[in-house]
Amino acid sequence: MFRKLAVTVVLVAVLMAIALPFSPAVAQTGEPVVITWFIGLGAGGQPEHKAAQEEVMAAFNEAHDDIELEIIVADFDVSRDTLSTLIASGDAPDIVGPVGIGGSNDYAGTFLDLQPIIDEIGYDTSRWDPALVEFYRDPIEGLTALPFSIYPSFIFFNRDLFDAAGVDYPPQAFGEPYADGDEWNVDKLREIAMLLTLDANGNNATSADFDAANIVQFGFAPQWWGDDIRSAVTSPFGAGSFYDAETGKAVMPENWAAGIRWLYQAWHTDHFAPDYNYQQSDMLLAGNVFNSNKVAMAYSHTWYTCCLLDVPNWDIAVVPSYEGTYTAKLHVDTFRILKYTEHPLEAFTVLDELVAGEAMPKLLTVYGAMPADEAYVQPFMDNLDATFSQGVNWDVVIESGKYPDNPNHESWLPNYTEAVNAIKNWSLNVQATPGLDIDAEMEALLATLQPIFDAAAE
Repeated sequence: MFRKLAVTVVLVAVLMAIALPFSPAVAQTGEPVVITWFIGLGAGGQPEHKAAQEEVMAAFNEAHDDIELEIIVADFDVSRDTLSTLIASGDAPDIVGPVGIGGSNDYAGTFLDLQPIIDEIGYDTSRWDPALVEFYRDPIEGLTALPFSIYPSFIFFNRDLFDAAGVDYPPQAFGEPYADGDEWNVDKLREIAMLLTLDANGNNATSADFDAANIVQFGFAPQWWGDDIRSAVTSPFGAGSFYDAETGKAVMPENWAAGIRWLYQAWHTDHFAPDYNYQQSDMLLAGNVFNSNKVAMAYSHTWYTCCLLDVPNWDIAVVPSYEGTYTAKLHVDTFRILKYTEHPLEAFTVLDELVAGEAMPKLLTVYGAMPADEAYVQPFMDNLDATFSQGVNWDVVIESGKYPDNPNHESWLPNYTEAVNAIKNWSLNVQATPGLDIDAEMEALLATLQPIFDAAAE
């Protein structure tokens, strides 16, 4: 059953960060309780992630001996199939994560309500902002998780490419104008991105001589989000959803329509953002475009600090505004206990260690995640400073967390997996294909989504 797993690591650990009631399983058998932790739905699959997870577990092994923790790491591409197979076969893991909103939507209805355990043992949740705790309370399932990490989003920019082009850096505070006094908005982003986009002859994208077939440097890219238009346009164009829960209809928010038109033009007319072919080229490292040192600005989240170690001189800036409003889409990750667990108290002990114990700071660092616990924010920033010694304005991260998208761009949709696959197929097509009637394509997307949504009600 584990043929699809890329890595299976079995480690032994006792995680007693909280005082839980006496474990009946240990009392009856004298053997440690086995708790399995499934990794792969989100972060956790990169080599550096795996090494840190193993180090954390190894440290626990030395100190504890009454809970045996089995870690299963699946490649992201097969993680959903793998987890679904484990659940269907009766071998469901106890804990899954780190996992975000999108990954959790696939398994709505399978998570354990933590509130009864919290009430039973008097567990203290005051270390987190109450709003963050309530963020995970579902009206049907109850409290399905505790806060672990947040990933604010912002613009990474390459100082060297800006300096070479003689272009001023983007603002690093919300409400601050661009260097020339203009509002820092989507129009200004387009303007400077075109100046930073160069062909093989050194012409920028504003030049009549610009050769779009031989671009050697781009001004802007939504890092890794060309395959999901929801993520690509939410920042800076604002929150939205393709589903209207009141009517059950597939809808196109006006702000998302504006963002799609803007981005389609950026890919295929203005050429300041790499289209699919350029994204996948060796020049742009087959998708890790900002790390190529050939993209001046890339929009992403704190988790991207994992993957840009080849850019020696980068900094970060705030997202531009759209119609006077800022939106910096937010990712969150946490760990969840599946309701199939036979040992909820022991699973909660592990969960507590991951979100609030000694494991938490190490995992946060390697995942590139900002702590949900404010007491750990400054140490997190200090660690990033030690890693990226060129000097980065980390205040941008903290401030960007105050402008999240609501509803979140990864919020639930009926027939979630099928709907998201349809959105991604559509997104890749428009990124790869010039000359489309993009308004007609948006109507076609809604026509594709409607029967997918309708099937959920049957």
